[in-house]
Amino acid sequence: MILGPAQDAPLLAIDAMTRSFGGFVALDNVSIEIRKGERFGLIGPNGSGKTTLINCISGALLPQKGTVRFCGEDITQLPASARAHRGIARSFQIPRPFRSMTIVENLMVALDFAARHTGTPAQRLDVAMSILSRMGLAAKAHVSTAALSQVELRKMELARAVAASPKLLVSDEAMAGLSSAEVDEVLDLLLSLAGEDIAIIMIEHIMQAVMRFSERVMCLDAGRIIAIGAPAEVMANARVQEAYLGT
Repeated sequence: MILGPAQDAPLLAIDAMTRSFGGFVALDNVSIEIRKGERFGLIGPNGSGKTTLINCISGALLPQKGTVRFCGEDITQLPASARAHRGIARSFQIPRPFRSMTIVENLMVALDFAARHTGTPAQRLDVAMSILSRMGLAAKAHVSTAALSQVELRKMELARAVAASPKLLVSDEAMAGLSSAEVDEVLDLLLSLAGEDIAIIMIEHIMQAVMRFSERVMCLDAGRIIAIGAPAEVMANARVQEAYLGT
């Protein structure tokens, strides 16, 4: 892969990534580049390879072929913890907070282990409260996570990812199952984070949210890229409509 000058090098570069499970090819020679601060939408039908791709980006899985470069460094064989320390964070569709802890205690864990925050306990608490304030959760900082609504759990999941000080955030269906108003709340948070020069890969089935958020969209089907480009162009693509929309 030929790159331009260092300042133009992509934040994330995936080259010829392939991953199979037995005889099933989940990713077939996938290559993409993500720019610093880019808003990137990832769509595709169930079983298209989206989850496998983001697992290979975050380090939950290793590709069998191909390379992953982040900030110019080959991280193909690094575990998820090492990638988190380099600035790759992920939020999950189904939040799994530490249920015995309060919201702010959950964030303190992320600050201690993912971001390796070296400040005093009081400084770490200030950072955690600042993040919760941005997410609209400051008033519930000392509430058990078991008492949160679905949208509040999604916001807390994003807060934990932000606590890791990411350069790249992978948002995995953060809006699934939410009302229209709640979708707008989460989407506004993601747009705000992207405005702070955090690149975001958003995996989402809500097309209105994908269209509003993304600068570029990529559609996977059967482990292959079938379209990539501006949102309107991708959604107008006949192969995308056939594979994803069933038309």
